[in-house]
Amino acid sequence: MAVEGLPRDFRGWRLHQWTSSDDRVRGGKSQSFLESRGTAAYFHGTLDITALGGAGFASQRTVGEDQHWNLESFTGIEVSIDLSQSDDNVYTLILKDELPPNASDGREQATVSWEYDFSKSKCRPFPQIDSSTTTTTSSYQSVFVPWDHFKPTYRGKLVNTPRSLDLSNIRRVSIMIRSFFGSQHGDFHVRVLSIVAVAVKSTKPARMPSIVAGNASGHQKDAQVATTAAVSGNGRRDGE
Repeated sequence: MAVEGLPRDFRGWRLHQWTSSDDRVRGGKSQSFLESRGTAAYFHGTLDITALGGAGFASQRTVGEDQHWNLESFTGIEVSIDLSQSDDNVYTLILKDELPPNASDGREQATVSWEYDFSKSKCRPFPQIDSSTTTTTSSYQSVFVPWDHFKPTYRGKLVNTPRSLDLSNIRRVSIMIRSFFGSQHGDFHVRVLSIVAVAVKSTKPARMPSIVAGNASGHQKDAQVATTAAVSGNGRRDGE
């Protein structure tokens, strides 16, 4: 069972509801995979920067045109990873509140995405809990991302937009690694324990988890997702 405030029951990854979205759609050679690794999801692959002149990205995203998550009652997203099985690269968590239309050639057109970059250096240990109810290790850490830390981008470039992310209508969740124009490349790997929407009370740091990826059973159904960005960059960023 899941512990109140600590969504650590990770058996709910539904990997069939994920698919790769790599720079190969633009002629690149990067490739990503999302596999079961114990009770977590293992995001790994190769980030290539030779085919696109220094640019490159690899990602996994949720699938399904009928996916819809209402996260209005939550204050942000918590991403938990296993540091012992994760590298030092910068990753990007991406949310979309509208699905991209398909062009005549079948490829998805671009829409505004909401992104947050994270790495191991941004993670913190889980809060102390009663060891009789659940177990964790020192390598299991997490980063909490308030909604206002997600920045709007279009085709990888930060944009000014008059609207905010529609939290009542989250349609897609992605986890991406991008080259930041050559600053990172090669093999990559991160073991993701869970991605959950959480409500943080101002008077007490208790959290009520709602699943985005990984499973803390018994939580609000309309926020359940099958599903994942390091410090926000400035200017143009490679990748969608």
